Amino acid sequence: MSKLIVSDLTCQRGYNELFSNLSFELNSGEILKISGANGSGKTSLLKILAGLNSAESGRLSINNNKAGSYDYQSDIFYLGHLPALSPELHCKENLDYLTQLSTSSSNQELDDALTNVGLKNFENEYAANLSAGQKRRVVLSALFITQSKVWLLDEPFTALDADGINVIETQITKHCDDGGICVLTTHQKCNLPSLRTLVL
Repeated sequence: MSKLIVSDLTCQRGYNELFSNLSFELNSGEILKISGANGSGKTSLLKILAGLNSAESGRLSINNNKAGSYDYQSDIFYLGHLPALSPELHCKENLDYLTQLSTSSSNQELDDALTNVGLKNFENEYAANLSAGQKRRVVLSALFITQSKVWLLDEPFTALDADGINVIETQITKHCDDGGICVLTTHQKCNLPSLRTLVL
């Protein structure tokens, strides 16, 4: 069983307080969708949970491991809304780099992950030559490899067609069925089971 606990979290950017005293808990198998208007703090919240940004106040833990600790960070897998790919690396090289923190993958596992998102035979294609949708698929193929318990996904369905969305929704569902936790933002309708919503 995994548990993510967020207690009394407050986030301020410049002179603007985006949210304050935010608290929630998520257990194994749960999916939380973060909603709110542009600028409400959705991405900021995910980055705080991922350890990339600091909150003004509050506490975070995963299975009693505090934010910033090695055990906390190793349980987190974060994907931002922009494709964090190096244009000078092949698809497989980018995927290997994206997943190194949480797992070590074989060539076959990397190939299989790319195949799962519709990029078979693109393993050695440079990221610079990919379309926006293909770049997004490379990033999301990491979901077929990472062993992290908590997934933080910022707009995961951006630039994907209906088939691509279905593939990723299926993988998120499998992750949570296997005891994982997922927190995501999206402006699109989700077909995910037991979806909770938090509005900022």
